[in-house]
Amino acid sequence: MKLFDVYPLNNIAITKAQGSYVWDENGVQYLDMYGGHAVISIGHTHPHWVTRIEDQLEKIAFYSNSVVIPIQQELASKLGRLSGKEDFQLFLCNSGAEANENALKLASFYNGRKKIIAFKKSFHGRTSLAVAATDNPSIVAPVNETDNIIFLPFNDEQALKDCFAEHGKEISSVIIEGIQGVGGINIANDSFLQLIRQLCDANGAVYIADSVQCGYGRSGKFFSHDHAGVNADIYTMAKGMGNGFPVAGILIAPSIQPKHGMLGTTFGGNQLACAAALAVLEVIDNENLINNAKENGNYLMEQLRSIEGLQNVRGRGLMIGFDVPEELKNLKKKLLYDFKIFTGEAKPNVIRLLPSLALNKRQIDDFLDSLNEAIEEIKAERLMQNA
Repeated sequence: MKLFDVYPLNNIAITKAQGSYVWDENGVQYLDMYGGHAVISIGHTHPHWVTRIEDQLEKIAFYSNSVVIPIQQELASKLGRLSGKEDFQLFLCNSGAEANENALKLASFYNGRKKIIAFKKSFHGRTSLAVAATDNPSIVAPVNETDNIIFLPFNDEQALKDCFAEHGKEISSVIIEGIQGVGGINIANDSFLQLIRQLCDANGAVYIADSVQCGYGRSGKFFSHDHAGVNADIYTMAKGMGNGFPVAGILIAPSIQPKHGMLGTTFGGNQLACAAALAVLEVIDNENLINNAKENGNYLMEQLRSIEGLQNVRGRGLMIGFDVPEELKNLKKKLLYDFKIFTGEAKPNVIRLLPSLALNKRQIDDFLDSLNEAIEEIKAERLMQNA
């Protein structure tokens, strides 16, 4: 049997990881400035995370949600304290797509409506409703297509006001990433998020803060939406939540009341997943990683803005993007194969940086040195080709 070929692969097999570094099968070391799509929040194989999982494995790895699972409440209490959302409720699941799927479904249960406002360049997942709210027709199968999604331009306040004026009492929810990840590191304006809050309040709609990639401290606050100084009704979380262990969840405002059978999951909130998620929160707290992300992210962006050839450097904390001109279109590939540095991308010409929140200044300087050298090599190669 062969694997179903849906991933464009770099011909590299990673067999070991520690902190902000990974090693391939030949023992070659790479600096990880991408964290596997923003998943690695506290560093690869952090010893506390490993111990937490090992200790839990010695006790029990899984039993279903048909019994009391005390570690779920332990996780909820810790998460509420660190996020500042102690009056919210926690529902645990397995992935970002599942979190957004449940958030959209819960909003519809809450107000009995069907229409959803999403935004251009959004990415909310690949399950049925989440992918319908994702602005990428190539991954929306015919069975996922629905007339219930309204796509609006990102950060366009007038378009949002006009949509609510026309459809206000039909709108179930507004779902928005505080910083669009797959869309290219596009930051939602504070005033735009504040307007969403106002319009949702005025029309009985639910504000869903997709924090799957931009949450969990990556932006220098626990949720990137916190920069706007407003609360959402539902926050979705996944990638950095387990540092590589599959775990996700939604935080739900107290105004939205549960009932038995409303949501459900087999594996969500299992004992092993909760142990991994608790370890992440404990490390974030003990090592002050949210502030580290803020300070080192600011330093990295400041240095990137001084590099000739890079355009439109933007981001918050350690969620950073910049555009590269056509003559540097091979920069990501050169960084990976010649300088042994993993970065991400967004089409057509964006490099994304989503490293561990524990990334230190020495590693940042190593990256910047390599980046400068890679750019100079590409320029020299172009001169030779044109000579």
